[in-house]
Amino acid sequence: MNKMDDISKCPVMHGGQTSVGSNVMSWWPNALNLDILHQHDSKSNPLKGFDYRKEVKKLDFHAVKADVKALMTESKDWWPADYGHYGGLMIRLAWHSAGSYRLADGRGGGGSGNIRFAPLNSWPDNGNLDKARRLLWPVKKKYGNKLSWADLILLAGTMAYEDMGLKTFGFAFGREDIWHPEKDTYWGAEREWLAPSDERYTDVGKPDTMQNPLAAVQMGLIYVNPEGVNGKPDPLKTAAQVRETFARMAMDDEETAALTCGGHTVGKAHGNGDAATLGAEPEAADIENQGFGWMNPNLGGKASNAVTSGIEGAWTKQPTKWDMGYFDMLFGHEWELTKSPAGANQWRPVNIKEEDMPVDPSDPSKRTMPMMTDADMAMKIDPTYRAICEKFMADPAYFSDTFARAWFKLTHRDMGPNTRYIGPDAPKEVLIWQDPVPAGSTSWDVAAVKAKIAGSGLSIADMAATAWDSARTFRKSDYRGGANGARIRLAPQKDWEGNEPARLQKVLDVLEPIAKQAGASVADVIVLAGNVAIENAAKAAGFDITVPFTPGRGDATADMTDADSFEVLEPLADGFRNWLKQDYVVTPEELMLDRAQLMDLTASEMTCLVGGMRALGANHGGSKHGVFTDREGALTTDFFVNLTDMAYKWVPKGSNLYEIQDRKTGKTKWTATRADLVFGSNSMLRAYAEVYAQDDNAEKFVNDFAAAWAKVMNADRYDLNA
Repeated sequence: MNKMDDISKCPVMHGGQTSVGSNVMSWWPNALNLDILHQHDSKSNPLKGFDYRKEVKKLDFHAVKADVKALMTESKDWWPADYGHYGGLMIRLAWHSAGSYRLADGRGGGGSGNIRFAPLNSWPDNGNLDKARRLLWPVKKKYGNKLSWADLILLAGTMAYEDMGLKTFGFAFGREDIWHPEKDTYWGAEREWLAPSDERYTDVGKPDTMQNPLAAVQMGLIYVNPEGVNGKPDPLKTAAQVRETFARMAMDDEETAALTCGGHTVGKAHGNGDAATLGAEPEAADIENQGFGWMNPNLGGKASNAVTSGIEGAWTKQPTKWDMGYFDMLFGHEWELTKSPAGANQWRPVNIKEEDMPVDPSDPSKRTMPMMTDADMAMKIDPTYRAICEKFMADPAYFSDTFARAWFKLTHRDMGPNTRYIGPDAPKEVLIWQDPVPAGSTSWDVAAVKAKIAGSGLSIADMAATAWDSARTFRKSDYRGGANGARIRLAPQKDWEGNEPARLQKVLDVLEPIAKQAGASVADVIVLAGNVAIENAAKAAGFDITVPFTPGRGDATADMTDADSFEVLEPLADGFRNWLKQDYVVTPEELMLDRAQLMDLTASEMTCLVGGMRALGANHGGSKHGVFTDREGALTTDFFVNLTDMAYKWVPKGSNLYEIQDRKTGKTKWTATRADLVFGSNSMLRAYAEVYAQDDNAEKFVNDFAAAWAKVMNADRYDLNA
C-alpha cells in the first residue's frame, strides 16, 4: 500500500489538525482576524476559577528560593552544567523570557510564561532554553499551582545571580501563566529565521528606522546579532543597534551597559561543535524528543560539547562568580577577530596568559580561550559606552547596584506598578518607571459631586470623551496607562492631538475646581463625569441605570511621571472616537483591533463601545462620521439599526470616507469611515452588530455598554482587580 492509500483511508482529514491545514481563513488573507481579541479564551485554561494572585501569597517563599538555588549545582548527565553550575543557563532563560518585552506596545516580556510556547520556545536565540525549563520542572511540580512558570523562570535567573555573589535588588511574585501561544503578536514580517535585518529597517545604517513596534534586529533574536550587524563584525555599527534596541526595551545607555557587562560577567556561550548536526527546534522536533529541540548527537554528556549560538567561550576567568572579571578581560587585553569551532564570528584576546583563561566547562584541569561578541566590543569601542564602563570599573559597588536595578527592571517592567508586587522580597523603593500613583481619598460625597457635574453645563460628549481619553491609554500588555493618576492633565498627555488639548482644557477647568472643593482626586472626578454622561444618555434613551463607580484613584504629579516613557502611549488612532492622526499602511480597523486588544476588550465589547460612542456624539473633533442617528446624545442602538438597514448603500468617497445614501432617492443620509462600516461588512462583527440592531435588545445594549465602559474605567484599579 502506498502513502496516498494510507492517507485516503485515514479517518480524519490529512493536515486538518496541524498548522498545515488548520486555518480556514487562509483562503482570505486580507480578512480582519479577530483572534487576537480572544487568544486567551477561558476554554484553554485548565485552572478555571483559580485565583493565582491570591494563592501565590500562601507560597513558602523562602523554601522556593532555597530549592531553586539548590538545583543550580545538581548537574544532570542529560544536560550537564557548565562548570558544575546552571547559573548562566538560568540567567539566560530569565533574560530571554523578559527580554522580548518592547516599550512601543508593551507586548512580549516574561510576565505570562509565554516562552514555553511557539514561536518563542523555538526562536534560534532561545536555543537550548528548553533544557533550562525542564531542569526547573521538579520545583514547579513540587509547588504546583501556587507557583506560576512565569514567576519561576524569572526567579531562577535572580537566584542564580544571588548564588554567584550578586546582591540583588529584590523580586516580586504575581505573574499569571497563559495556556496557549500568543500567536497573534507581531514579531515581524519575515518568513525565515535570522533573515537579514535590512527587512525591518528603512535604512539598516540608521537603527531608529526599524519598523515599529519591533525591537530586536532580526527574526528570532531577542536583541542584536552577537556576530555583528547582519553577522558582519563592526563594533561601532553594533553599538548603534544595541542602543536603539535596548531603548525600545525601555533601557537607557547606563542600564544597557550594565546589563551587557553584568549579563556576561557569568556563564558562557556555546559553539564547540558543528551546528549543522543539531536536530530541529522544539516545535519541529520528532515526538520521541520529549519536547526538546536542537538535539546534539555529539554532546556526549559534556558541557564543553554544547552548541547553541555557535559562539564559543566564556567572557571571564571565573564564569560562576559575580566579580569585575568582565572588565578585567575586555579592557585588559587587545582583541582580534576569529572564528568559533562552529564557524561563528567572535573576538579573542591577543597574547593572553594561560593562567588568565577560564577553565574548561567540563574538565577543570584544562584552560580554554575566552571570547567577546561584537556587542561586547561595542562596550569598549563606543565612546559613550566606554565612559560608562570606566565609571563602573572605578566603583565596583556602583556597578553592582546599577546592574541589580537594571536586572530588576528587565524582569519586572511588564508587571506594571509596584502595587501589583507580591512577596517579602518586593522592594519598597518606588521607581519612576513603575508609573507611581498616590492613593486617593475615598471619604468624599460621590452623590454631591455627581450633582455638581450634572449641573456644570458640560455636554455629554465632552464628559464622555474626556473620561475615555484618560482611560484608553491602559495596556494589559504591561499594565501601563489608564485613568488612575489623571496624567491626562500632565505633559505629554495634555498636549496629544488625540486628546484635543483645547477641548480637554475646557473640561478640566470645570472639573478640577469641583474635585478640589470636594476633596476628591481629579482622576476620580474625570471618571465620574464620564459615568454621569452615560447615565444621562441612557435616560435620554428611556433607561435608568447607574454606572458602577468606586472612588480611590489618585492624582500623579509631574515628578512621578517619566514623560519620555509616556510618549509611546500616545494614540495615533482611536476607532472608538473615529480618529486617525494620519493615513497609515495599516487599515483603520486593524488599528482599532490592536487598541481593543491592548485594552483587554473582547470583540463584542469593542462592538458595543463603538456603537455607543457614536450615539453619544463623542467623536474626535465633533466629527459626524458614523453618527447614524437623529438622537445624538441618547444611548440608543441607532448606529446598529441603520448600519444593518439595507435601505442604504455605502458609496466610497476616499480611502477612508464613505457616504451612506438612501437607495431610493440617492441622497446622502450620513457619512462614515472604515472603523464604522467594518461592523457591517465583517461577518463576525456584523453578527455582534445584529444582536444590538434587534428590536428586543435596546435595554441589553445600554446595560452591556455600561458594563464595558466600567471595565475600561477600572482597568487600572489594581486595588479592585487584585
